[in-house]
Amino acid sequence: MKASDVKKGNVVEHDGTVYQVRDIERSAPTARGGNVTFRFTMYSIPGGRKYDLSLRADDDLREMDLVRRAANFSYMDGEAFVFMDAEDYTQYPLSPELVGDNAGYIVESVEGYYVQLIDDAPVGLQVPTSVVLTVVDTAPEMKGASATKRTKPAKLDTGIEIQVPEYITNDEKVWVNTLTGEFAGRA
Repeated sequence: MKASDVKKGNVVEHDGTVYQVRDIERSAPTARGGNVTFRFTMYSIPGGRKYDLSLRADDDLREMDLVRRAANFSYMDGEAFVFMDAEDYTQYPLSPELVGDNAGYIVESVEGYYVQLIDDAPVGLQVPTSVVLTVVDTAPEMKGASATKRTKPAKLDTGIEIQVPEYITNDEKVWVNTLTGEFAGRA
């Protein structure tokens, strides 16, 4: 596929690495005979490493077929997170490297997970934008401090630690934004 045909969200291969295109800048030269260039902001699949690439309009990129399958977390198999396809019950074992920082947002019986596949092999995991987690360890509430918007650290049941408002107590369920890793409200 020509660089001029690439759209946001496309999955392409460059130098043996698979990337998803997140942003495209088109620059047209003012001089005659100049080439139109495209600057792509891409993120690697898996891993999510940012990569900037500039190409001329007729340079070629190989388009990859990325399939997203709705899946639910089933269980841990040693180190691997096993997800089951919501439609055909295929099991996808995902390594800790593939899951990356999303490991703290994986909970049973939550919908909204998507396993990303290229040639039927799992290459990534997309988590819901927010999940409900339980506070397992946080400092007790300070009396009379409710008028200020101070926060305190709280350890959650999946092992991650976030900042929560002072009124949150142990065993309380809270919404966590998976994009920012921040407290998003009581559940």
